[in-house]
Amino acid sequence: MARVLVVGPHPDDQEAGMGATIAKFVDQGHDVLLLDMTDGEPTPLGDPVTRAKESAAAAGILGVSRVQLDLPNRWVEHTIEARRAVAGVIREHQSQILFTPFFEDAHPDHKAVTKIVEDARFDAKLTKAGLPGERCYPKWLFYYYATHLRWVANPTFCVDVTGFEEKKIESVEAYHTQFVAPVRQAPTATPGMPFAGGPVRREAREWIGASLGYFGSRIGTMSAEPFYSKEPVAFGSLDGLVL
Repeated sequence: MARVLVVGPHPDDQEAGMGATIAKFVDQGHDVLLLDMTDGEPTPLGDPVTRAKESAAAAGILGVSRVQLDLPNRWVEHTIEARRAVAGVIREHQSQILFTPFFEDAHPDHKAVTKIVEDARFDAKLTKAGLPGERCYPKWLFYYYATHLRWVANPTFCVDVTGFEEKKIESVEAYHTQFVAPVRQAPTATPGMPFAGGPVRREAREWIGASLGYFGSRIGTMSAEPFYSKEPVAFGSLDGLVL
């Protein structure tokens, strides 16, 4: 069993970026914790209480626990305090694998959070740091795509998530104020971004299915989610490869 920490700048980023992979990890028996850096508010149709209910519902669908820091939405900055807060979560969870948004993005919060996580990974191993929990250094740091840029992801690997599509769709649709209500209020608007956040104007099932199907076609499966790694990915055998 692996201990996996998935960090999102806002509630819903993890689900939109890698919800099917999260569901697959849980099904395989791994310990998956979601960390929300902000409460995601304000948004046009949301409020803190509603958003908290939505994020709890999404976590229940995926079968994971989640915790939240109190960084201000739209004002996230790379600070020592933010680094230490994330490092504390890493140490308390004893995370072995970290997932954070891809580092190229139009959203300043996403870019700041990714830098925070990268540095918190280092801080979590420091001695005499005054942080909770025992020091640890997550062996793997991977990037998922929840980007606000209109471009095709450039993954270094994809995870076959065939059979977990519905879990992702349900977890995304749990964020009614973010992915359901906007579509109903603007049914004739042009399609928005294919991954997460912003003015999504396509039904979640449509854009999620399109994305999962496309990346599945790249590796010869029905569905897949893309990821990026700056470091070499190690294989102990060929058992993990889709042949």
